[in-house]
Amino acid sequence: MEDFRVAVDEDVLDDLRERLRRTRWPDHIEGSGWEYGTDYDYLRGLCEYWRQDFDWRAAETRINAWPQIITRVAGQRIHAIHAPSRHDGATPLLLVHGWPGSIVEFLDVLGPLTDPPAYGGDAADAFSVVCPSLPGYAWSGPTTERGWDVRKIASAMVDLMAQLGYQRFGYQGGDWGGLIGSALGAAYPERLIGLHLNLVPVPRPTSPDALAELTPRERDAMEEYARFSAEETGYSAIQGTRPQSLAYALNDSPAGLAGWIIEKFRRWSDCEGDVERAFSRDHLLTNVTTYWVTGTAGSSARLYYESRKAKSFGAPTSTVAVPTGVAIFPRELSRPPKSWVRRHYDLRHWSEPPRGGHFAAMEQPDLFAADVRAFFRGLRPQ
Repeated sequence: MEDFRVAVDEDVLDDLRERLRRTRWPDHIEGSGWEYGTDYDYLRGLCEYWRQDFDWRAAETRINAWPQIITRVAGQRIHAIHAPSRHDGATPLLLVHGWPGSIVEFLDVLGPLTDPPAYGGDAADAFSVVCPSLPGYAWSGPTTERGWDVRKIASAMVDLMAQLGYQRFGYQGGDWGGLIGSALGAAYPERLIGLHLNLVPVPRPTSPDALAELTPRERDAMEEYARFSAEETGYSAIQGTRPQSLAYALNDSPAGLAGWIIEKFRRWSDCEGDVERAFSRDHLLTNVTTYWVTGTAGSSARLYYESRKAKSFGAPTSTVAVPTGVAIFPRELSRPPKSWVRRHYDLRHWSEPPRGGHFAAMEQPDLFAADVRAFFRGLRPQ
């Protein structure tokens, strides 16, 4: 295990700016906006800002404000922020991102989680946070072997925490982090203090009465998810079947990479169609640039292929006998009924924050941190 700091060579950044300058822009239908995918005018403006004004060195400074490590687990390079709390008795917490996110999603919650009194909170709610880049993502990439699916990553996360001296720990995750967390809870329940999810995978009940039992609000949420599955999962089908074909384009064109990622941040967030209502340009581009400078757009996409092939893309088949907390943000992609979640998890905490979407920690860091603290507070001995 080695200490690590992000330090991208200047020639990588020069090449990025030159590629942005020489982008071969496609045609588009005037006035179509986001209907066909990423809006042409918005992306051109964002890429021009990326080329001329975005300060990656400032982004590096934000990331490097937190201690980081590099280690190897099952032969794979793994990078993580490791931020021990200064407060005695802090709960170890594994904080796991998804696609198309990164550790950048959590930069605004690390302070409130590790040092609550500095943000008006209680030291008893402090966490020692481990925030890894998923295998194949950013500085944990690329993957070089087959088989890095949800279950293998769950096992790797247990090994990572053991290397850092944490035999039992709390867990928080959304997107892939939600699937990995549920797989970890099913396979290694003895290692988890509690499981907090803002995207919770649940199997659909087989009972014909399952839908009839839903409230009108729950039924609306299920209908929204059905529309999403039918109309907006092309990215998943491509990455789950032919990720290498896509990788050539994403690894060669920064404009293409931004177009592929930014559309998801707009569509999946609580932004009312204006992505910069939820995220600043600098925050968006810090995340996209993390993929670019590490050359991991392709290997990150392979997680879809490997998990689909291993049949680990979804809820685990066994129930999760770990104390579980769920935060359902209003613009999350999947908002399953509470009764369905309770059948599959040891549900101890349920909340429905008033604002936020799929990237909850990045969109609403205060609400996110407060919900994580509230759940784990309920697991402390009284």
